[in-house]
Amino acid sequence: MGTNKRVTPESIHSVPRCQSCGSERVAVDAWACFNRDSGLWELENTFDDAHCHQCEAPTKLDWTRPENVENLRVRDLNDSFRRDGRGNGSVMLTPGVQEQGQAFVMATINAVQTFNDFSDDNDPWGEHDFGAVEIEGQKVFWKVDCYDPTLTQGSENPANEALTHRVLTIMLASEY
Repeated sequence: MGTNKRVTPESIHSVPRCQSCGSERVAVDAWACFNRDSGLWELENTFDDAHCHQCEAPTKLDWTRPENVENLRVRDLNDSFRRDGRGNGSVMLTPGVQEQGQAFVMATINAVQTFNDFSDDNDPWGEHDFGAVEIEGQKVFWKVDCYDPTLTQGSENPANEALTHRVLTIMLASEY
């Protein structure tokens, strides 16, 4: 019947993946119950049948610890928002950036949108949520933070666009 994975220290934060292709884009049959206080559907139980959207076929699931899995969905959503302005979010320019003038602002936005120099030092979680660029001899930092839709607390699931409002903040390093 139900295949709710038993919670053990080893299974906390593990990720289901398709046994055939390794994709995280898998679905299972489930029961959900609406919570009127949160306004969200809450998962109540899952069942045996799993389907892989990548393979477009039934599959079995492998569970992988997060240390072994890049958070590709969050990275893709952060990149999509930062590069193309797609998704739910806001861009914040600090006063220090704005005071540098329109040409500086445009050069900075272009540099942030095209930034691709990610490494273990500036992107240890693989989420593409921070970078540093140099514009006209000034170091500029940018950071993507994921909040809930009301902007009152962090997002409970940054990989879920419906639960997340991204804020891209661009600041002079001297303002940090």
